[in-house]
Amino acid sequence: MAALTAGITLGLLALAWAVLSAGGWTPWEALILLCYGANAPWLGLAAATGLVGLGVRLLAADPDALVVPSLRRAEGPLRTRTLIAACVRLEDMGAVLPPLARLLRDLRAQHGDAFVLGILSDTPCGPAAEAEAAAVAALAARVPDAALRYRRRTENAGFKAGNLMDFLDHHAEGFDFALVLDADSEMSAAAVTRLVLAMQADPALAVLQGNTQPAGMQTRFARLFGLGHRQGGRIWSTGQAWWQGPRQPWWGHNALLRIAAFRRDARLPTLPGGTPVLSHDHPEAAMLHAAGWAVRVLPDDAGSFEQHPPDLPAFFGRDLRWAAGNLQWLGLLRRPEFSRLGRFQMVLGVLHYALAPLWLAVLPLAALNLATGGGDATPPGLLLALVLASFVALNLPKLAGHAESLLRPGRTRRATLLREAAQDLAFGLLLEPVAALEHTLTLLRLARRRLSGWAPQRRVPEAVGWAMALRRFAPQTLLGLALLPGFAAGGTMALLILPGIAGLLLAAPLAVWSARPIGTAPRRPAPLRAERARPPTG
Repeated sequence: MAALTAGITLGLLALAWAVLSAGGWTPWEALILLCYGANAPWLGLAAATGLVGLGVRLLAADPDALVVPSLRRAEGPLRTRTLIAACVRLEDMGAVLPPLARLLRDLRAQHGDAFVLGILSDTPCGPAAEAEAAAVAALAARVPDAALRYRRRTENAGFKAGNLMDFLDHHAEGFDFALVLDADSEMSAAAVTRLVLAMQADPALAVLQGNTQPAGMQTRFARLFGLGHRQGGRIWSTGQAWWQGPRQPWWGHNALLRIAAFRRDARLPTLPGGTPVLSHDHPEAAMLHAAGWAVRVLPDDAGSFEQHPPDLPAFFGRDLRWAAGNLQWLGLLRRPEFSRLGRFQMVLGVLHYALAPLWLAVLPLAALNLATGGGDATPPGLLLALVLASFVALNLPKLAGHAESLLRPGRTRRATLLREAAQDLAFGLLLEPVAALEHTLTLLRLARRRLSGWAPQRRVPEAVGWAMALRRFAPQTLLGLALLPGFAAGGTMALLILPGIAGLLLAAPLAVWSARPIGTAPRRPAPLRAERARPPTG
């Protein structure tokens, strides 16, 4: 895997050198090579993971059993008890409880009292807590007395990780496993049973993470983002699992935990200054690795769902939270209780955001180079090859996912699969520069202001009006307009790079269009008072 990643990385760097060195070097070209070189290993890793993942899925007789060996021994009956641990905080319980009630009903119909539902609440006192308690009481009246446990903490100490560990410490006696679900998680009884049987067959397995597919795709954004996420996620999970073996990460939800192992070996340390860890999943996995436990990801997403953000503002609001959590990991990397591979996984999580300014910088540097005549000697054929190679490398997991679907179409027509692949790749091409600038601005925000907590994620679709979109994505629009004169000076050469700024110029229209519901008329825009993009504080 290292050799494949290095080979792809060196190939991309050699191609970039050939493009940029033609006719001599300008200062802008040297800076472009520096920025591109910093991102090239990430491109190489993405491409290598996509190739390996596709190879395993096409060539292995049972790809899932290859990366989760205990699936071969996953046979009934159940000999364990599992707590379904649903973590909530300031959520709409009318949307959260029905899927949990269905799951509990189906599991208990098949396996009796081997499953109990736990509601792990961190909702603060007030009307929301009262409404939550009333909704849970209404559910409790419809299920057996021993089938439901509800606990609400008055303080959000340790955030979600603290919520889960507190419940496991004080309310999980008599249970072997815990199925961790977020408020937007849904799972089928068959998917849960498969996880339990696989963990039951492997005493060394501490976490079995289920892959997910999108649910609640009510808007164009949720549909397009969910499509690419599902295709790429399946391939990425398979390729990553192939070389990381029993030392994989977990994602904090839609996963099964061995309670005894988790309580003993996954207690997070605090950061310097006593700050709790926001993004808990990768550090917890790294601690379990170091203690000798296995953490594995099941690439199959059948019966496992999560809800994606409904629009671009909600998507980047979630990204701000994730960036704040991932960047905290810099304070954990030198600690001895984490495995080496776990630390590497945390480094990748940090670089996902930290490399964004260098990735974005390629565009203004290219515009400056074209405006000053530095691109006159650039070979158009080599430049086109570099642009295409970079796009393919970055998106190879998604491309591989679409390729697998085309080779194994099932009941879906290939024409439909091709159309979906084209839509996904076009949407991703437009979204990439928008996200690069957003991540850069996020780093600047976090450098000025430390987040004290996470606000609840917005899950309900809201129409994004033009006033809101133009205001929210003014930085992207202004940067795109500022780059146009430089690219225009490059003549036909600029046409090869122009797709890189198309997303910036179209950020506001893309936000408006993609927030619209699928198959219905546009809704009334949200009021302007809700349009401010602020870092969450609570």
